[in-house]
Amino acid sequence: MGLWELVDKVLILLYKICGHPVIDYFLGTFLLALLAVVVGEFTISLVFLVNKNHLDRLNIRLANLQQLTMLALKLGDKRSYDACNKEANDTFGRVFFNMVGLSAAALWPAFFALAWMQLRFTGIEFPIPFTGLAVNYVFTFIICYILARMFFGRVKNRLPYFRNIHRMLMEYEKSSAPNIT
Repeated sequence: MGLWELVDKVLILLYKICGHPVIDYFLGTFLLALLAVVVGEFTISLVFLVNKNHLDRLNIRLANLQQLTMLALKLGDKRSYDACNKEANDTFGRVFFNMVGLSAAALWPAFFALAWMQLRFTGIEFPIPFTGLAVNYVFTFIICYILARMFFGRVKNRLPYFRNIHRMLMEYEKSSAPNIT
């Protein structure tokens, strides 16, 4: 048995909880979305912990360049100001895209879940009353994913691992925020 078949056997269990096909579909899709959210949040925490030293160095460099830029501005040294400002903008871009990459780490499980759902639920549609329209697994997954993200956002601070990571991220955000005066 290959890895994909094993994953399929485990994930399909989420869709066999109560025995009613429609309820099982929506409950299973919500649980799959919740699993994707949890795995994504765990991935973010791992990527952050691995890259923390690099992010620290970038933020220290950015803060130093901001101070040098302001000093050059106060001294009226346009050439130094332009050079420092260019370096600060470049460093800010690196910080920004590192944080975008960190945020994107949360999404890969959702795409994996959708790929699995495509194998299982292609062709199944749910009609929207009075519209003549229908939605498929992608739409229902996205709705369940949003609800799962909202739910997890409310409970994650009660879970020991995520509470500690959240505390660490908040301290990091507070300590690395630029000091603009």
